[in-house]
Amino acid sequence: MTTFKQWHDDTLKFHNEMKLYFCQCDMNQRINFSELLRLSTDTAVEDYYQRGMSWQFLADHDVGILLSRISFRFHIMPKVNDFITISTTEEEPEPLQLMRTYEITAADGTRLVSGYGSWLIVNPKTRRIIRTKDFTLRAAPNTHEMHNCMEPGKIAVPENMTLLDEREIRYTDIDGNGHMDNSRYGTYVMDSLPETYQQRKFTDFRMNYSKEAKLGEHLNIFGFFDNEAKKITIIGKHNDVACFESELYYK
Repeated sequence: MTTFKQWHDDTLKFHNEMKLYFCQCDMNQRINFSELLRLSTDTAVEDYYQRGMSWQFLADHDVGILLSRISFRFHIMPKVNDFITISTTEEEPEPLQLMRTYEITAADGTRLVSGYGSWLIVNPKTRRIIRTKDFTLRAAPNTHEMHNCMEPGKIAVPENMTLLDEREIRYTDIDGNGHMDNSRYGTYVMDSLPETYQQRKFTDFRMNYSKEAKLGEHLNIFGFFDNEAKKITIIGKHNDVACFESELYYK
């Protein structure tokens, strides 16, 4: 029987072992982008949970932590039946955002995916942003390393984007924060792509969350395909206001 472990090392980096199952992968047996977002977020949440900061504990202290931007680089795409370890650690925060790194490695230690993301701290009742210096429920880290991925920065919106898809946000899209769960946006992005682009070998994926999407709202999904730069830009809008922006790079 295989036993999976979770642990913090001496640097407070959190490690989460798991197997990648068939249902977590796409028709090419590669990890779904929605699962990549879910697993990385769940590992970050579990890191806090095991350090005494559960979702409920944070809520009781009028704190909510929401993913704002995230970037991944695929060195080797994880696939079905892989035994993987997701590792994450906080880095020195910016004035308005918590910063966090991610690494997914194979059972033999081979690097598969590198990631870097930012999180907003908000009051869950008012949705007002809390400055990171005022988040005192744990000692803030002061380390910062080089990241083997793109920065989770602003995504430029091209002109003349094409409407690719229309989606209504359903009950199962919503999480305990009352808005569409961040992982579901990965599904919306991939479902909007023409099949020929879904077969590409992706090298980088960036996602920015701009506005909370709520139950019953409709998202219009727009895309722009820059074949020269081998880049796809996907934007989701509700009432002409962007809820998310994403970029995919491919070989």
